[in-house]
Amino acid sequence: MKNVFATRNGIIFVGLFIGVLAALLQYWGNPGNMGICVACFERDMSGALGLHRAGVVQYMRPEIIGFVVGSMIAAFAAKDFRPRAGSAPIVRFVLGAFAMIGALVFLGCPWRAILRLAGGDLNALIGLAGLICGIGIGTFFFRQGYDLGRSYKTHTSVGLIMPLIMLGFLALLFLYPQVEGEAKSGVLFYSLKGPGAMHAPLLISLAVGLAVGALAQRSRFCTMGAFRDLILFKQVHLLIGVVALLAAAFAANLVLGQFNAGFEGQPVAHTQAIWNFAGMLLAGLCFALAGGCPGRQLFMAGEGDGDAAIFVFGMIVGAGFAHNFGLASSPKGVGPHGIAAVVIGLAVCLFIGFTMRKKA
Repeated sequence: MKNVFATRNGIIFVGLFIGVLAALLQYWGNPGNMGICVACFERDMSGALGLHRAGVVQYMRPEIIGFVVGSMIAAFAAKDFRPRAGSAPIVRFVLGAFAMIGALVFLGCPWRAILRLAGGDLNALIGLAGLICGIGIGTFFFRQGYDLGRSYKTHTSVGLIMPLIMLGFLALLFLYPQVEGEAKSGVLFYSLKGPGAMHAPLLISLAVGLAVGALAQRSRFCTMGAFRDLILFKQVHLLIGVVALLAAAFAANLVLGQFNAGFEGQPVAHTQAIWNFAGMLLAGLCFALAGGCPGRQLFMAGEGDGDAAIFVFGMIVGAGFAHNFGLASSPKGVGPHGIAAVVIGLAVCLFIGFTMRKKA
C-alpha cells in the first residue's frame, strides 16, 4: 500500500498540520513562539526529573511522549517497526548533549527557530543561518566519507525500550499531577512561573504529540534532512514540508493575534546575534553528524532505532548540564559559561567529523 505521506502532497500536508497545531498549542497555553520545541520540551522534562533545578523550566511535556509513542504506533501499523542499534552509541550521546547545549544557547531547536520566525521573531533568521551553516559543515564531512558505522537488527525489546520509558513518564504525570502552589508532586518537579509553568491542557498536548509523531514517522519529516538534501543532492522534497510548516504557522499566528515582528521583546529569546548564530551552528553540526534533527531522532526512536534513543538521552542529560553549569541562555543573554561550551562543542564535533571518515 502506497505511503501517501511520503509523497510531495503528503509532506506538504504534514508541514501544514504541524504548523497550525504548533500555533494552536501556543494559543492553548504553551509559551510564546514555543508551541512545539523539542529541545526546550526535553529541557523541561529534564527539570521535571530533577536533573537540573532551574525552577522556571520544569514540566513533563506530553508532546515529547506523544512524538515517540505516536511514531511507534504508526510504525507497527505500517509494519515499519525495525529494532536496530549498534552505531557508535557513545558518539551519538555526546552529539546529543552538545546539540542541546547549542540549542539552549540560541533558545530553541530547528522547529522552534521556524516557529519563532513565524511569530515575527527576527532573531530566528540569525539562528537559522547558523543552523544551515552547521549542516553545511556536516555535508563537507559526508563528502569526505564520514560514517558512524552501521546499525544492526536486534531484538524487538531493544526497540521498545524508549517508547516504554516514555509511557512510564506519562504514568508519572498521572500519578503525580501538579498540586496548585507546589513545586514538587511526588517524584516530579513543576515550575510555578516561567516557560515551564505555561502549557496547554495535558490531554490536548498528548493528542497533538501522538498525531504529529504518527504523521512524521510516515513522512520522514526532518528539518535537518531538508537542508542536508538541498545542499548535497539539490532535492527539495523535505524542504517543501518545512516551508509549509512556516507558512501555516505564520498564517495561524496572524489569525490568532500571535504575530509580533521585531528583534526586541520576543518571548524566551535574546538579541545577542553572534551567539544566536553560533549556538545553532553547533546544534546544526551535531544534528548533521547524528543523522537527524531532534524531532526526527524522537520519531526514529519510536520506530525502534536504539541509536536515536541514545541521542535523545544525550539531549536530556545535556539539558541538565546546561542549566547546572550556567551554559543555557535566558532572555537576558548567554549564560556565564555558554560561550566556552559552544567553542568546546564545535571542537568536539570537528574532532568527530575528521576522525570518523572512511579511509580510502
